[in-house]
Amino acid sequence: MTLQATYLGANGWWLVFGDLKVLVDPWLTGDLVFPPGPWLLRGRLLQPCPLPGSPDLLLFTQGLPDHCHPPSLELLDRHVPVVGSSSAVARVRRLGFTEVTALRPGEEHRFGDLRITGTAGAAVPALENGYLLEHPCGRLYLEPHGFLAEDLPSRPLDAVITPVVDLGLPGAGVFVKGRQVLPRLLERFDPLTVLASTTGGEVRFDGLLSRFLLQEGTVGEAEATVAAAPTTGSCRLLDPVPGTSYGIPTR
Repeated sequence: MTLQATYLGANGWWLVFGDLKVLVDPWLTGDLVFPPGPWLLRGRLLQPCPLPGSPDLLLFTQGLPDHCHPPSLELLDRHVPVVGSSSAVARVRRLGFTEVTALRPGEEHRFGDLRITGTAGAAVPALENGYLLEHPCGRLYLEPHGFLAEDLPSRPLDAVITPVVDLGLPGAGVFVKGRQVLPRLLERFDPLTVLASTTGGEVRFDGLLSRFLLQEGTVGEAEATVAAAPTTGSCRLLDPVPGTSYGIPTR
């Protein structure tokens, strides 16, 4: 049995733990619009990634539309079980999903052989979730904004899914802290694989805020950080191609 990961672009992932298929934060179709409207910020999905199959579980880190995207959720079976942050759960319930579990930081939920532990993620503005996912086929940590809970104990993991660059706005500060968090993730979890997330895929943004977005760091710098980390194994950084399935080595 194996662990596989397919990047769907933006925050979306298709994770396969043996026979268990988990869909994370999907943006599958249509525009991405933030309140109060597209004049402020709109994302356009230029090359959607079709799902490889039907998910067994939907997992949402946040309730914001770039993680819990209403037009994409309309495509999904309302009977698929959902686990998510409190804000995400409120959104999917309004859309008619029937088997829904809210998970707060520090709480655990079992779904078959998968143990899901909620961790403190980004405050945007409400506190959202990261997750520690543990299964006989592999163990990984994911959080889409580069936030790492200080009370999450060190442990060896097979993979982490994280942004590797910082994004911010003048006067508002940094809201994606991938560049900052990467050394801490390597130290805390000693992963075999780092999967770059959040800023990839065929996505274009327009609107007022898009003119002022600031990025610090590059994938090349992240590769150098991973190469220099004092890990116990051979860690690799993957800048995944959307739609490509990657086998994830496990301990």
